[in-house]
Amino acid sequence: MMKGGIAMRRVTIIGVLGLCSMGLIASGALMASAQMAKNLPKDKEFRIERSMPPQAVACIECHKKENPGLFADWAQSRHANANITCYDCHKAEESDADVSREHYKQYERSDVKYGTKEYKVPVTAVVTPKDCSRCHPDEAKQYNQSKHAHTVEIMWKIDPWLNHGMNSEFERISGCYTCHGTVLKMKDGSLDPTTWPNVGVGRVNLDGSKGSCTACHTRHQFSVMEARKPEACGQCHLGPDHPQIEIYMESKHGDIYTAHGSKYNWNAAPGTWTPGVDYRAPTCAACHISGAGPVQTSHDVTERLAWETQAPLTVRPQDFKPFPAKTSWQVERDKMKAICLQCHGKTWTEGHFVKLDKAVQEYDEVYYKPAKKMLDDLYAKGLLDNTKTFDERLEIEFYELWHHEGRRARFGAAMMAPDYAWWHGFYECKKRYNHFMEEARDLIEHNKKAYIAKDFPNATGSTTKPVEVFGKSK
Repeated sequence: MMKGGIAMRRVTIIGVLGLCSMGLIASGALMASAQMAKNLPKDKEFRIERSMPPQAVACIECHKKENPGLFADWAQSRHANANITCYDCHKAEESDADVSREHYKQYERSDVKYGTKEYKVPVTAVVTPKDCSRCHPDEAKQYNQSKHAHTVEIMWKIDPWLNHGMNSEFERISGCYTCHGTVLKMKDGSLDPTTWPNVGVGRVNLDGSKGSCTACHTRHQFSVMEARKPEACGQCHLGPDHPQIEIYMESKHGDIYTAHGSKYNWNAAPGTWTPGVDYRAPTCAACHISGAGPVQTSHDVTERLAWETQAPLTVRPQDFKPFPAKTSWQVERDKMKAICLQCHGKTWTEGHFVKLDKAVQEYDEVYYKPAKKMLDDLYAKGLLDNTKTFDERLEIEFYELWHHEGRRARFGAAMMAPDYAWWHGFYECKKRYNHFMEEARDLIEHNKKAYIAKDFPNATGSTTKPVEVFGKSK
């Protein structure tokens, strides 16, 4: 009995040990599985739980399959949270000029659930400020008053590259029009690929509106955070002629943004983004768009400016002939000062604008006006040919004096970037000015005509102003 009992206990112990081993193995397998699961991507569900028209559901379900990245972007947006769907933004009238005929073919497909006529609705690929105004009327109105919305008109009024046809159509499409905007056109029932895709700030839309909200609030999240960051403006405001993003990053404002920007409250509700609370130093949007203190938020970037520092001769905004402002520069400067005073004292703020005004005065009087007078004298004496621009070296020298170095000097002074105000600005102005004057005086002294580049490359662009902006010429 004793031996048998001992044997039974051994069997029992072995059985228990076996079960424990199996348990440990299973536990280990579960732990390994859990560890592996950490590396596996999880699907984020989007459930249609709120009331939507069936056409909107069709849009979502179709694009979820056909364009998963686009769908995921929208699904994380405030629009999705507010039940704003593809249909709300892209819907159109059957008679609209920009209705997509190609999209109608989706309703002739038998391989998709929603490819039937009951879901057929007219839509357009182009969402314009007029479309956005259904929910954002004030922002659309403000934007339409700005230089951004009218930049195609401004560009054609002052730009010699366009007016003298000194670059090709493709150079314009790949460069100039990407930021400034195209004049949208249809071709064979679809958007003309030479004009679309485009999100230029001054894009001329087929519904008569101007501009593109997605220039700053990119598709399909339309993030307020993204538009508040300086990189949004830096898409266009960079390079040798208007390096605002580089100037900003050099400034003390940019330095603080680089150090502390990750702690800013970028997602504060519109109208509540507050200096000292949500951000420590301003971005481009904070100074030029967002509200603070007594200054209201405005999508008119033409506001708060006391000088047109991008113009050849610096003038007050109401005196800028291509697009005169409809308000006084004193009113707008007071707005900008009020923004500055949220973080700076009165003495500091006043001193900054005294310096800016002096920089503007010296650029106008010392560099631009004498050079312009010399250019006009050369044309009057027939030593330069004004039939075209940029086919003679002095024309380029004069152009870059104001368009490159002169702008950088003024922008640097306005945005507190000393390296751009001096080394990239006035220092380069001196070099350019001296070269220009030396060659100009040599031409006059020897009564010699300037060399004209006979083989100037790719000067093939149209010189006809777009009728959609200027109307038909008489």
